[in-house]
Amino acid sequence: MINTVQLQFSFIKRTLVFRFDAGTSRGVLKTRVVYWIKAFDPNNPEIVGWGEAAPLVKLSPDYRDDFEEILAKILQKLNTETWELDQEAILFKLKELIPFEFPSIRFGLETAILDWLNGGKRRLLANDFYDFQKPIPINGLIWMGDREFMLQQIDQKLNEGFDCIKMKIGAIDFEQEIELLTYIRTRFSPDQITLRVDANGAFAPEEALQKLERLAKLHIHSIEQPIPAGNWKGMRDLCKATPLAIALDEELIGIVEKAELLDQIQPQHIILKPTLLGGILETKDWIRLTAERGIGWWMTSALESNIGLNAISQLASTFNPTIPQGLGTGKLYHNNLDSPLEIQGGKIHYNPAKPLELPN
Repeated sequence: MINTVQLQFSFIKRTLVFRFDAGTSRGVLKTRVVYWIKAFDPNNPEIVGWGEAAPLVKLSPDYRDDFEEILAKILQKLNTETWELDQEAILFKLKELIPFEFPSIRFGLETAILDWLNGGKRRLLANDFYDFQKPIPINGLIWMGDREFMLQQIDQKLNEGFDCIKMKIGAIDFEQEIELLTYIRTRFSPDQITLRVDANGAFAPEEALQKLERLAKLHIHSIEQPIPAGNWKGMRDLCKATPLAIALDEELIGIVEKAELLDQIQPQHIILKPTLLGGILETKDWIRLTAERGIGWWMTSALESNIGLNAISQLASTFNPTIPQGLGTGKLYHNNLDSPLEIQGGKIHYNPAKPLELPN
């Protein structure tokens, strides 16, 4: 006989406040709205699972004015569902129940139910990060801003022991960005510091290759999304001619035909953001397809709170990553939840002595 349970769901809305103006090529972020999803069995209410639905402004398919109303309706419907006490069965049921156009809701529910299934201890999957406190290498993220602000961040990340730095580019003058990257490169060789850049689609297709050639002279490891998403031919031509590796990011959002995109564009790498891609099963599918094609990948957060960051870190850990992931966003907010996630020496660690603060 299959064991089943009927769970109840609710959510808490929180507006997170950035510690600084977080600049991207799409604008400056000052706040971030997230929805923490609670899952519990009414017959055993002391065990609670938590997940996070965090649609990203101007980017998530489910970032929309009626998001909160839709989330409430979905949770109300799920209150009538019966769940098998099995990880894979839960994930596939959610894939059937939650439409693809609501990726952050699907991911939030996946993590809430898996947390509940594992006893409400913030452990979602079998992984070395949580189970054995194996740290994950991460990149140090440099946000866009004026030259002095970016220089200050660069020095801070270098002093904190990061050996992989990712700089967002495309919002200030390109010559200033080249100057900042040159500053790093004159102090540290490619063997000492890996440099990544993220253009968030800021380059015009006709000027992109010329800019990539200049970046390549600084021994840049890779560039994320150099031109706007949706121009598969332009991106394919760029990936074919590029002197440095290209990683697709926004290009993956909302894509159902994953294999077709990878075969058409043939990128060197892809960036995996579970909140934007539809959660655990969708992310695993992308990884399977990249493995078949010899394409690299790394996983990053999408500015979630520590509940979402914890989930993404555990998911990344299941693949035993050896290259730096994009998981260094836990200190972005004044009012984030206290967390066992700690960053030391360019790695994210899980400290079981520090409990994850629960929403209220």
